[in-house]
Amino acid sequence: MIEKRKLGRTNIEVSALCLGSMTWGRQNTQDEAFAQMDYAFDAGINFMDTAELYSVPVRADLYGRTEEIIGNYFTSRKTRNKIILASKIAGPGLPWIRGGDYKIDRKNITEALENSLKRLKAEYIDLYQLHWPNREAICFGAHWRFNPRADNAKPALENFLEVLQTLGEFVKAGKIRNVGLSNETAWGTMQYLQIAEKYGLPRMVSIQNEYSLLYRLFEPDLAEIALHEDIGLLAWSPLATGALSGKYLDGARPEDSRWAIATEGRRADFRDTPQAQAATHAYMKLADENGLDVCQMALAFVRQKPFVTSVIIGATKMEHLQSNIASAQLTLDQKIIEKIEEVRRLYPVPF
Repeated sequence: MIEKRKLGRTNIEVSALCLGSMTWGRQNTQDEAFAQMDYAFDAGINFMDTAELYSVPVRADLYGRTEEIIGNYFTSRKTRNKIILASKIAGPGLPWIRGGDYKIDRKNITEALENSLKRLKAEYIDLYQLHWPNREAICFGAHWRFNPRADNAKPALENFLEVLQTLGEFVKAGKIRNVGLSNETAWGTMQYLQIAEKYGLPRMVSIQNEYSLLYRLFEPDLAEIALHEDIGLLAWSPLATGALSGKYLDGARPEDSRWAIATEGRRADFRDTPQAQAATHAYMKLADENGLDVCQMALAFVRQKPFVTSVIIGATKMEHLQSNIASAQLTLDQKIIEKIEEVRRLYPVPF
């Protein structure tokens, strides 16, 4: 049995594990994706996350392929109304999305949403998220060079209002049920919440940011916001793109693994630092000393955080997905938590 949790201030209950889909269409075939969905939903997961951007690692010719696979699945299995489906509109930066001249605004939300619905063969999306901000972001390794400008505030706030107004129109039209953020900052999150309250517009119900034993920048500020404002974390990359399994230690690059596949325009291994390697060794040693699978320990740690609504899991191999889902039955005791915090103090921001 997988615990269900409220999605923001809605009456929707989502499973504490969310099925991630980004490898479908590149690292996984459609048949493999269908098998993963069948297994996950039979195991009690009712929540699935995708994006217009996927398949990942990204490539122009595979843009939108993951949503197409999910649409084919819903057509095949007739299960759309049983699944809480989340998708995302991409932020600016990739030249093959809507001609490269785009940002998250009225025009692009309209086009992106309609195209996602077509690919998904769906009439609505339960949770529509802003994949990353128009302005400078802190995701994908950019936190080290994040340098916000004071003069960006006014145009950003004007855009936030336009975005919420547009999303509100699609909520009224029944094409979106709820809205959420992704890869957002504390300032951006609070501004969206305040604008929604001031103008009676849709309230963000969740924030999907990276969070794992190796990447805990969500704490403390965003964690406090998530708790007190009921905008819970949907934690992506809870295994640090598989690094916490140990499979990339000491320069290893297993064939067909994510780090072995070159991405376009971005380092595949910015997480591969001496500090991250050392921290991974420490977490693996801790898990081994306590008879735990390190990946299950890492997933349970994230799931047990009070500010987390759901942990987004994904795997290219079925046995890994099965193990990840089994982590829902693991509860870490205080002794393990304290040992984890000792490792964190040694390697607080390892990449």
